[in-house]
Amino acid sequence: MKTISKRRRNLSKTVKTIIIVVLVAVLGIAAYFVITSQINAQKVRTYDQFVDLIEDSRADREGEPGSIADDLQIDKIVVSGYNLYGYTDVTSNTYAYSSVGPSLYGDLSDSGKLQKWMEMGIQISFEDPNAGSGWGNVLYIAVLVVGIVAFFLILRSMSGGSGKVMNFGKTKARVSTNIKVRFSDVAGAEEEKEELKEVVDFLKSPKKFSDLGAKIPKGVLLVGPPGTGKTLFAKAVAGEAGVPFFSVSGSDFVEMYVGVGASRVRDLFDMAKRNQPCIIFIDEIDAVGRQRGAGLGGGHDEREQTLNQILVQMDGFETNEGVIVMAATNRADILDSALLRPGRFDRQIYVNLPDVKGREAILKVHARNKPLAPDVNFKVIARMTSGFSGADLANLLNEAAILAARAGKQMIGNLELYEGINKVIMGPQKKSRVVTEADKKCTAYHEAGHAILAKLCEHTDNVHEVSIIPRGMAAGYTLTRPETDDNDMTVNKLNDFICMALGGRVAEELVIHDVSAGASNDIQKVTQMARKMVTEWGMSDKVGPICYGSDGPVFLGRDFEERNSYSEQTAAIIDSEVRAIVEKQYERARTLLKENRSILDNMARVLVERETIYTAEVDMLMRGSSYSEVLEYMERHDKGMPDDPFGMKTSGSAETEASVPEPVSGQEAAQEPAEEAKPDTDEKSDKE
Repeated sequence: MKTISKRRRNLSKTVKTIIIVVLVAVLGIAAYFVITSQINAQKVRTYDQFVDLIEDSRADREGEPGSIADDLQIDKIVVSGYNLYGYTDVTSNTYAYSSVGPSLYGDLSDSGKLQKWMEMGIQISFEDPNAGSGWGNVLYIAVLVVGIVAFFLILRSMSGGSGKVMNFGKTKARVSTNIKVRFSDVAGAEEEKEELKEVVDFLKSPKKFSDLGAKIPKGVLLVGPPGTGKTLFAKAVAGEAGVPFFSVSGSDFVEMYVGVGASRVRDLFDMAKRNQPCIIFIDEIDAVGRQRGAGLGGGHDEREQTLNQILVQMDGFETNEGVIVMAATNRADILDSALLRPGRFDRQIYVNLPDVKGREAILKVHARNKPLAPDVNFKVIARMTSGFSGADLANLLNEAAILAARAGKQMIGNLELYEGINKVIMGPQKKSRVVTEADKKCTAYHEAGHAILAKLCEHTDNVHEVSIIPRGMAAGYTLTRPETDDNDMTVNKLNDFICMALGGRVAEELVIHDVSAGASNDIQKVTQMARKMVTEWGMSDKVGPICYGSDGPVFLGRDFEERNSYSEQTAAIIDSEVRAIVEKQYERARTLLKENRSILDNMARVLVERETIYTAEVDMLMRGSSYSEVLEYMERHDKGMPDDPFGMKTSGSAETEASVPEPVSGQEAAQEPAEEAKPDTDEKSDKE
């Protein structure tokens, strides 16, 4: 980075020097013409000098007739481009103030006529119309020089500031030579580190591999969801190896000019060869490396020309010893197969979302410079943040630090971390939003229906918080978080999730005898889940273990439209099975809420009164505590926030040790998969 800054400073000095030299040159030329024009210019010439001009063929000898116009004491006559001034003697009455004077005819070289006028008291002199034109030349040259210099400077600025005119074909890669990121700064991905340490060893000591006939991978493709640290991995490899790091985005290659992308690829690899060993990192390579041929864009697409050049540079006739190409993408499914073959990107490393141990390690890395309260336990926080990426965890700690600073605290505590989790998932609370009493009641029953079914179903996640305070797009929410990273999606878990998700709409229908649009997000999730159960996961007896789903969303670079690989009769069976799964769980949710109607009413009343309840209050209501008992408990504990938001404290009281009622017999259970584990949020916005 220091080298880049030094180059920029040298470049600015060069620009200033050029500007100063141009200005001095323009001023010198202007001064020269001004001085010479003042020396040589004689605006008024005598009669004898005028005759000499005629003899030198610099003036026309034949004079055209002209009239003498009276202008006080100055009579003027224009003859062949020269002005003839006659100054009338004020003591003579002959021509003083005359409006019409004598006319000139004949040969101007005949001095008799003019001599006669001079004898009569008229003083004759001639004005050279070309005299004093040096200033015009100066201005013309100055404007021309300044225009040329401005033109070159504009071209230079458009070319990216590299000092060469029309420099569109040069790479936009940023070069870093002193990267301080190390593998110790990357947490939560030990297996991925091991794969990349071999690349570091090759860059440090390639002879160890070459002696055994081993060839280091030419390219490493990092694949994974957004925020998992793919770019950070690439920086860590360069930092550990101590080699130059060329970073560029896939979109930087493609411009509106044809051929620019391929030229930039060639320039990038030429620069890398001059600085080998080094690493080239292409971020979001799917912007330029998508599949060729079908779909939108043909063989003459600028992206395809750029991709062809990348393929040739990575594994063509020329070798790139010492140059390792790393790339990152979250859409490996749309990349061209020629780009993924061995010899180009030999290794594909999938950077997955961190598990519970990885999340704990990531939290510790991002908490290095943050003061934390003594009771903060990252193990517990890691259990509650299942499905979070590294970027989400960094944002969580940052939001907690902001909340602690806003409250005037000196350390970050569990309450700030708990609120940070909610803020990352759902956004900030909107306590100032005006909500009508009818909407409050509807939202309270809706969220109470979710919470009760989440407690009754066997395989659902624990309920941490239930609130009717709007957050983000939701009018209320029921926060359920998994305790473990259990990624197995069984039929019971999925059915329980569908049942719990339908609890809000069922509660509205039972109590209010009307349904709102707030369940739209629940219905969308339920429909998607049931369709995947039938078409992708083989969980329908009628359809059987056959995949009728697609590989993913339509990619216009490959297909124009989504095609069904099954008949209309099969589609009808699929639709009926999806409907059967949803309707079965809907009736199940209705039955459970009817059997626990008193709990539903009490929980809704508490929510209307206090707006937010936590695990302890939910457990009390599920054990049959009355509305007044729960309110008394909340008043006694001043429950504005949970006493123990992460459940780290243990208590011997009956309130905390009492178990939740056993699920109703015969229940089919389900929960949302861990990687999709998000709180149940209801988009009941804009109701007031």
